Amino acid sequence: MPDFPSQLARFADRLPLPGNAVVAGYWPTKSEADPRALMLALSRNGYPLALPCVEKKDAVLIFRSWYEDHCLVANIFGLEEPEPHRAIVVPSVVFVPLLAFDAAGHRLGYGGGYYDRTLAALPGAAAIGIAYAGQEMASLPREAHDHPLDAILTEQGLRRFVPAL
Repeated sequence: MPDFPSQLARFADRLPLPGNAVVAGYWPTKSEADPRALMLALSRNGYPLALPCVEKKDAVLIFRSWYEDHCLVANIFGLEEPEPHRAIVVPSVVFVPLLAFDAAGHRLGYGGGYYDRTLAALPGAAAIGIAYAGQEMASLPREAHDHPLDAILTEQGLRRFVPAL
């Protein structure tokens, strides 16, 4: 049976991404669903990649250009991110880590609000949750500032929540 990252990577050619999309992934921590094989497959298909960076607590994330051979450094929270001299880019697609999601495209994050603030500041950017299928819940609590996902990608495939994606 293929591992989870390989299962996600097989969907790289099936994601409905614009040809000029800058794709922001993330470097997984702990038990987060791992998008790195998918990101590398997208890079091989010509999509520029970026990773999120935390500049300040309670602020929006910025995204820095990232390629497979670039070094990463630990930020103030111990999370891996591109070196500070890498170019800041604006993604048109953002892969979003999560704890849980529901059938309506709502997600439960880690409580810092970074992705909700960031997605609100990136109008038009597609938010694609990356998760294990088993993370789906019947319903989730929601707050006014919660930013819904446009789609979710699991080892079972892509599910769209917003017709525009």
